[in-house]
Amino acid sequence: MNDKNFINFHILISHSPSCLNRDDMNMQKTAIFGGVNRVRISSQSLKRAIRYSQTYKNQYSRSKRTRYLIDKIVEQIVKEGKSNAKAVEAAGLCVAALIEGKTKPEEIKKYERANNGRIQHQVVPFSEGEIEAIQRLIREGAKVPEDKQIDFLKKRFAEIESELSKSVDLDVALSGRMAASDLYYGVDGAFAVAHAITTHAIEPQDIDWFTAVDDLVEDSGETGAGHLNTQQFSAGVFYRYASLNLKQLQFNLGLIKDMKANETRDSRSQALKISGHLFNMLTTVVPTAKQQSFAAHNLADFAIVSFADQPISLLNAFEAPVRQERIGGYLAPSVAALGEYWERMNEFYSLDEIAAIASSQKIESSKKLRVCHTIKELQTWIEQDGKNQTDKNGGKDGSVSDS
Repeated sequence: MNDKNFINFHILISHSPSCLNRDDMNMQKTAIFGGVNRVRISSQSLKRAIRYSQTYKNQYSRSKRTRYLIDKIVEQIVKEGKSNAKAVEAAGLCVAALIEGKTKPEEIKKYERANNGRIQHQVVPFSEGEIEAIQRLIREGAKVPEDKQIDFLKKRFAEIESELSKSVDLDVALSGRMAASDLYYGVDGAFAVAHAITTHAIEPQDIDWFTAVDDLVEDSGETGAGHLNTQQFSAGVFYRYASLNLKQLQFNLGLIKDMKANETRDSRSQALKISGHLFNMLTTVVPTAKQQSFAAHNLADFAIVSFADQPISLLNAFEAPVRQERIGGYLAPSVAALGEYWERMNEFYSLDEIAAIASSQKIESSKKLRVCHTIKELQTWIEQDGKNQTDKNGGKDGSVSDS
């Protein structure tokens, strides 16, 4: 069994003209790196795209992230007309206060609906099992005498959270969740995702000036647009980096007792299966912003995946922005820069990573990297714990093949 605990994913994906991530001013997100402007896609945008992708939906359950869970539950129970509405309201406000981190009785009693008229709490990802358990809890709490309701709900809420703490949905196990109080369990995320930025400078960005024609006005013989606006866009080669803590993932999913426990072949195998699917999504899933206008549904052209002793980003391969080829674009020099930097840093730090690559183009590769001919082959290599089933060179698992 491989003794490396981290998997580092390094992806190069060239996006056609697009605007995949915007800020509050409707401008493309950017970052200054290496003294020049790069286009950026936030980690939140990438993780949400993965979480809502069809690939994810086909394989895993997904939590519901909301600040209005209790509001919806209270509304549903009251509509049924089988419970005392005032008692349900009090129980709902108490549970919302507990989620918000209020634990003292005097704080809980003062908790009330927000200015928008809804019962509100911090935005939290709730699993389906948790939603059902909280719904039952509010029903039970509504039947408890008013003077005992808070103590009852605090005790039962803590018990429910403890019982469900090892049955979280995968997205929570990967991204984690913050706990506002000791009663509400937190999760340390196993999957760290970096903001993706272009490997090269993009200055200035392009501007699309667009109009919408009013058909009825045009039919009447008038001229002019019914609406006009502008939108930033750009094209570029993006470096995506993510790191997965395999042991943390196993613990979060309840596959091992705690972080000090030894992983088993079965627990690691389950984590590696998830790792393979994550890799597939990192190379294929694209944020949906402005896709009806730009249709930048691009797939990755190059990937390095390594089993390592620590998370290591290779972004500094592009600290000096990649220059365009004399005849060609930025992809080929980006691939060369990433591969060369991985080899240089692994030798410089004696990292002893077990690594493999996949490329859509024929490339010169390091003898320390196993070459996979397809993304599927590299995914399988991940799921098999970096084992090289066809190694003819007598090297250790993960060493280069005859490719």
